[in-house]
Amino acid sequence: MLLAYPFRVLVLRRAAPEAATSVAVALLLLAGAADLVPTSVVIALAAGAGATLAGLRLSRLATRRGTEPIPRAAGVLLDAAVVVAGLTAVVLPLADIGHTVAVPIGSLVVAVLSATALYRLPGRSRLAASVRLRWLVESTGPAVGLALAGWLLLPRDGQPGPVRLVCALTLGGLGMAALNAFAGPRRRSGAALCRGGVLLTLGGLVLLAMVPSAPAGRVALLAVPPLVFGMLLVAVGAAGAADDAEPAEPVAAAWPRAVLPAAVLLLASGLHLGAGRAPDRTSVLLALAAVPPLVLRELLRATDAPTSGRRAAHRRPAGRSLRHRRAAPAPWPGTREPPPERDRRAAEAATAMGVDSTWSPDHGPVWSGLNRRPATAASGTPGDRAALLDALAAIGDVPVPTGALLLVDLHGTEGIGPTAREDVLAEAVHRARAVIAADDLVTGCTGTGFAVVTAAGPVLAYALGTRLLSALGPPYRLAGATLRVQTSIGLAEVSGAGPADVLRQAELARRRAVQLGRDRVEWYDAFLEEQLVRRLDLERELPGAVARGELDLVYQPVVDLADGQPVGAEALLRWRSPVLGTVLPTELLPVAEDLDLVGELEWWVLDRACRQLSDWSVGVRELWMAVNVTTRELTTPDFVQRLAAVLAAYGVPPERLVVEVSEPRVAGDLPTVVARLAGLRSLGVRTALDDFRAEHASLAQLRRLPIDLLKVGPELVGARPDGQPPLIDVVVNVGERLGVEIVAEELESSTQVEGARRGGCRYGQGFALARPATAERVEAYFEEFPSASR
Repeated sequence: MLLAYPFRVLVLRRAAPEAATSVAVALLLLAGAADLVPTSVVIALAAGAGATLAGLRLSRLATRRGTEPIPRAAGVLLDAAVVVAGLTAVVLPLADIGHTVAVPIGSLVVAVLSATALYRLPGRSRLAASVRLRWLVESTGPAVGLALAGWLLLPRDGQPGPVRLVCALTLGGLGMAALNAFAGPRRRSGAALCRGGVLLTLGGLVLLAMVPSAPAGRVALLAVPPLVFGMLLVAVGAAGAADDAEPAEPVAAAWPRAVLPAAVLLLASGLHLGAGRAPDRTSVLLALAAVPPLVLRELLRATDAPTSGRRAAHRRPAGRSLRHRRAAPAPWPGTREPPPERDRRAAEAATAMGVDSTWSPDHGPVWSGLNRRPATAASGTPGDRAALLDALAAIGDVPVPTGALLLVDLHGTEGIGPTAREDVLAEAVHRARAVIAADDLVTGCTGTGFAVVTAAGPVLAYALGTRLLSALGPPYRLAGATLRVQTSIGLAEVSGAGPADVLRQAELARRRAVQLGRDRVEWYDAFLEEQLVRRLDLERELPGAVARGELDLVYQPVVDLADGQPVGAEALLRWRSPVLGTVLPTELLPVAEDLDLVGELEWWVLDRACRQLSDWSVGVRELWMAVNVTTRELTTPDFVQRLAAVLAAYGVPPERLVVEVSEPRVAGDLPTVVARLAGLRSLGVRTALDDFRAEHASLAQLRRLPIDLLKVGPELVGARPDGQPPLIDVVVNVGERLGVEIVAEELESSTQVEGARRGGCRYGQGFALARPATAERVEAYFEEFPSASR
């Protein structure tokens, strides 16, 4: 995500300096290759041009006014780095000390300045240590291959073997690191592009230090492309980091990192052998050195397969068949424990959800009540919790531990009284005994549930969970009444983990089953625990975010598809947490709903959006601002009055505000939603229905809603899988009859834009038209269209 918004036809004009510089560099390279211009002069002119343009871009970025996501210090340091890189190349034909001294010193300064800047740059990757280690292992083999290619291609004359080997290894490492930046999981971010540009620049400087720059040494021209284009990419990437409003999609491009190093090595080997040179000892050693990392990479991937299978099983709906793969065993008590910080946060997550993460007797009697099979604890006193722990420990004591714990929770017994609740629970245990094996243990626990310990393998244990769901599903007959309950089951394996860990894992899985809708079996895995820890962090940090000034808005323009003119913008909430980074609404709003903070956040958004709309009215006329509102807040009795007060406070004409409500949520309280939307329209505020689905119920419901705009997704614009015409035709026809304008949103390609235009949508919104950006950048975007007025 390199630009705050796309410039469409303006891209060529704004990129004209880069295009002109690229053409000039290409012409200089051709002149140098033809011996028309000395090699050192070509290097100096090309590097000077690239450094000048990149330096100007970075200077403007560092001195830009207003609140910017990129720290000014990062822009200053990157500016200094490209200037030093350019001077290092420019000084070669002018200095008498020679490039063998000037270039290494300049390269070192560039590396220090760039590393410091990249550390301050927003969007840099923050991966766990294990992920970084695995990434390093997977990159070592291709990096050695690139180093071997450098060894074969670098000139041998005038350079000692050790120096040549160091340069080859350096080039291999820099090349693979740059390839990881351009093809890695964050490759669409400005920070990744900036990092790749720095690595290319350093690679060009290493080539300058290695190859001769005399007129006869035209091979030095190979250093020009990575040096010049690396500096330009540094500037473009830094601007992209400042403009990024969305986190880059964390998906790596696998083929470039696998194919390009192999292709370069194959080309280098062909040229080496074609020149009549035999492989030397160093090249053979480098080729052998590439083998161990490749073997280690395959071993790591093999160990990843079980975890991937378990995560896939965790995501499948209950009732589907599962392919089980065993995860790595957790440590026994008294052996090596997980890192303290992770253990602490996992315990906090469990405690916050009502789970005793230590399961110690100090927390009171956890297991009691319905055990029909008394057992004796290790201390000699009977107790259900002791029986459960003993059963789990006995399973874990076998050489190859296998088995599972299922925690069963019944929902719907809260209002029937303690005696009736005991009767329901006793009946549930009786039904459970009918479907479990004779040697399985059933024990009761506090609250409205019980536990089952089975020695069966994980797949059979999951099947047992589904049988329990079926057995516990029928209604329970009480005195003169019938009670229906829902069941949530958490499943944890006994595969070497300590009894307390198994209890905690099963409880977390049971909580997950409750969150996902009940009447299901959920399987514990490490990914589940990561989610719970993340959720705890969000719940801890979100309260007070408004008061601390951590909320922010970005704005995505809405464009008239007929003439390409902007007609408005949608305000999008971002939480810039200093602890968690940028949090998007998809993750933020569910937490806010649980904490009852949605109203506080939405009124902050409305207030800030109206204030921004008032500021824009100075130079930009008649453009609307759309704001998303939940049905929960919309249906509050005083919503219309409070909104009218906000508009009056900032002097914003009501018709310039658009209130959006999500279509899937309006059915819950449709009469109240209709009344509030009608009240907004009577006030003069325009209304929009977001996330519209072209279903029969949605189309029937549309006639009742007083709306002005209808927003549809790209799935209605493109061709349908069954070969039928796009559904956008139906939606547009209905919209015309009701007097509603259609807005096609989430358009991410020119094909989707053209499909929306052909389908009759008047307005469009999406990355293919304009990306979300800060208020200053969107205002600058609007100024490119002086006639914009709707």
